Amino acid sequence: MRCPNCNSLDTQVKDSRPTEDSSVIRRRRVCIACNFRFTTFERVQLRELTVIKRNSRRVPFDRDKLVRSLQISLRKRPVDPEKVETMVSAIVRELESGGEAEISSEAIGEIVMEHLRVLDDVAYVRFASVYRDFREAKDFEALLGELHTDEDGRPTAARK
Repeated sequence: MRCPNCNSLDTQVKDSRPTEDSSVIRRRRVCIACNFRFTTFERVQLRELTVIKRNSRRVPFDRDKLVRSLQISLRKRPVDPEKVETMVSAIVRELESGGEAEISSEAIGEIVMEHLRVLDDVAYVRFASVYRDFREAKDFEALLGELHTDEDGRPTAARK
């Protein structure tokens, strides 16, 4: 592992332990060259995923980009960061276990929206407004109408 301070490749693991949900290994490391201490996280990766963008360009899947877009949607919302991390892990697991090495950005967006709808209504609407490229107020009205109807088309009580 390269030292983030001096770029030396000579680092040593001082401590390893699993996170609370045991999906990630947290490692404390020290650089032999400059004595800088840093932490790394190790995750299981089932397969390399490639994202097919709307313009047909192919890019490697970036978990951090997913986290950043969710953080934007969840900004100033009362959502526990641990729940967000659990949701991101579930989304990545769902994508990796889907059987396809290439997945469209639209499919990823739909999966993210499903998870956000359960987690936080406001974040769901924020994400959907960017993902679906809302241009008018009626786009929001349609989404809010969807949000408050169940699978049978009947209105449901708003969630908190």
